[in-house]
Amino acid sequence: MWVVAKAGQGGTSVNLADYLRQEFAYNAWANREVLAAIGAAGGENARSLQLMSHVLAAERVWYERLKLQTQSVAVWPEPDLAWCQSEAAKLSQLWHEYLDLITAGDILQNISYKNSKGESWTSVIVDVLTHVVMHSAYHRGQIASHMRASGQTPAYTDFIHAVRQGFVK
Repeated sequence: MWVVAKAGQGGTSVNLADYLRQEFAYNAWANREVLAAIGAAGGENARSLQLMSHVLAAERVWYERLKLQTQSVAVWPEPDLAWCQSEAAKLSQLWHEYLDLITAGDILQNISYKNSKGESWTSVIVDVLTHVVMHSAYHRGQIASHMRASGQTPAYTDFIHAVRQGFVK
């Protein structure tokens, strides 16, 4: 549980698991928006599609690490819009289900895994979840930059926009 002080008030509690649910709802929305923009551009920007394929593959890899499953995709798969659209929908549901089962105590536990280089690591679950959202946002920013440089219109994926418009609750 976090305590957030509001102006003129003593504070209110914010459940960390609920906060992460909102972050992943935003992440899923932003992924869909970027895929729609890539599709609208006719797939003319190969680098954008390559980066989006990586975003979704990395999300899948981290999900499988958290679930102690064998890695099923390459970290840098072949760019494919149809695969990205399908994977984004699947991952949105998987993350939703995962976060619905997790409690604040669970997300403070460690997980051990091997990275794509075969190195062994241990990380706190909340750090992994934070990394997934930040990693995706980082690469979506790169995609926006590549699309602009190519004369295309990138998706508008600002978090505050998504919240203000009711796309993310």
